[in-house]
Amino acid sequence: MTRAALDIENLYAWHREFPLLRGLNLQVAQGEVCTVLSRNRAGRSAMLRAMVGLTDSRRGSIRIQGTEAIHLNQHQLSDLGVGYSPYEQSIFTGLSCEENLLLPPAIGTTLGGGMSLVQIYELLPSLEQRRHHMAAQLSTGEQKVLAIARLLRTGVNLLLLDKVSEGLAPIQAQALAKLICSLRSEGYTIVLAEQCPQFSAEFSDHFHVLEQGQIVERFSGSELGHKHEALHALLGV
Repeated sequence: MTRAALDIENLYAWHREFPLLRGLNLQVAQGEVCTVLSRNRAGRSAMLRAMVGLTDSRRGSIRIQGTEAIHLNQHQLSDLGVGYSPYEQSIFTGLSCEENLLLPPAIGTTLGGGMSLVQIYELLPSLEQRRHHMAAQLSTGEQKVLAIARLLRTGVNLLLLDKVSEGLAPIQAQALAKLICSLRSEGYTIVLAEQCPQFSAEFSDHFHVLEQGQIVERFSGSELGHKHEALHALLGV
């Protein structure tokens, strides 16, 4: 049986007094891509924030590679190989593309070390071509790729990506999808929070639908073609 990289059980989270998650259960095996779908403002971003301790309060269980992590903050989670890319991209727009990548990465003591600059450029030749461009001059898609590349520099192996396909032109979405496929083939575990399934249809191993803070539908990637009617009812897409 494949080992679970991420195992969430009965997770509750709140923003002040407002409940964000109401007993969420989610398991993602090592090396899998999992897409969590929801309507806008229905909790998928809150789910990722709760995973990394960015909500006001939470309770339940979050196990990373078997280690209980519910009491750890975002910086402590990086030591377990967790990298979080929020919708508001975590890059420095006043620095060049390469300067963003050369910032000292916070490599955790339990990790084997992050990708070198050479490895990043081999994986993402478009970043090498733009290495001297200011990050603010990059397209939205390129900025999202740069944000993920910065995480890869730190040595993470579990990526939590919030709405990475939102607002991208088709060619940008294709480039980002190609990157995620490459990372999947290298054994990375990836959790995507998306509104529509089309972006990850070709590479997601499993889909989960989030509604009112709970997972209400689960199916494999191979079942997606038979779920259009159900997804339209749940997501309006």
